[in-house]
Amino acid sequence: MPFARPSLQDLRQRVEADLVGAVLGVGALLRRSLLQILAWAVAAAAHLLHGHLEWNSRQLFPDTADAAELDRWASLYGVLRKAAAFAQGSATFTGSNGVLIPAGTRMRRADAAEYATDADAVVAGGTATAAVTAVLAGTAGNAPAATALTLTSPIAGLSSSAVVAAGGLIDGADVEDDTALRARVIARIQQPPQGGAADDYETWALEVSGVTRAWVYSEYLGPGTVGVTFVMDEQTPSIIPSAGKVDEVQDYIDARRPVTAAVTVFAPVADALNFTIDLTPDTAAVRSAVEAALQDLLRREASPGGTLLISRIREAISTAAGESDHVLTTPTANVVSTAGQIKVFGVITWS
Repeated sequence: MPFARPSLQDLRQRVEADLVGAVLGVGALLRRSLLQILAWAVAAAAHLLHGHLEWNSRQLFPDTADAAELDRWASLYGVLRKAAAFAQGSATFTGSNGVLIPAGTRMRRADAAEYATDADAVVAGGTATAAVTAVLAGTAGNAPAATALTLTSPIAGLSSSAVVAAGGLIDGADVEDDTALRARVIARIQQPPQGGAADDYETWALEVSGVTRAWVYSEYLGPGTVGVTFVMDEQTPSIIPSAGKVDEVQDYIDARRPVTAAVTVFAPVADALNFTIDLTPDTAAVRSAVEAALQDLLRREASPGGTLLISRIREAISTAAGESDHVLTTPTANVVSTAGQIKVFGVITWS
């Protein structure tokens, strides 16, 4: 039977009862008497001690430990909290031919997020495209193509405005949160390393910053081969990793895989799943709740080459806050992804 922590009021009553019955042998303590004040002080101290014991009990197990103690549990199993990653991509500048854009040139987005060029670039044909990286790591540095950037210091012969090039600024990731780290620690305990089992490849992929889900395929290209694909759910606007991130995961796994395994890491292809829904009540708040529920469903259950059950889609809509009824017109049956493709949230048509 679990131990129930007594409340402060319970402790006060216990101490008062002990003083009245066992020590003084009187009927009750006088209100605001010295003994009552002492009883309340003792009860408060005991309440703090109970709180400390309760906190200590949570730190005994990785599934309930707080952040600092969770990091310690993780380190015992060789699991480290993933660091934040910098958003990267390219920006296009316009100006006079021959103008040099030095490495380290700073640009600022409308919300004050800053970026810097990675290497020198020279304007030719009126434009120059330079690789840029966010100054601060995190998902906040990600930006879609055509996002406007402004030079923080002017350069003669160069427009003060630049735009994010095709492909956007991607691969930015926040420091791994406690929920994700806890899940990896528990997976490490329940699925210890086996020298190259499928779980090992998934674990290695998930150790790379920004990777949130991964899938492993044995004999992907024939005997002795392994396929690994992954997504980055915290990345916007697309969860599909860039070629650079694929190479990063490939290098990370290659440094740990068995020497006899030929591993191919690849990015899945996004396949938008659209919905047509007749919603009751049809309000902005309920629409937003339904959209959030469907996005959560895809994050939990969509997989490359997998099947998303129509019953699960209907269930997700039904559990959205405020929904009392709905008719799902599209899709009409289980949604099957082809090999290498993963369903991602598309658009909802409200009928």
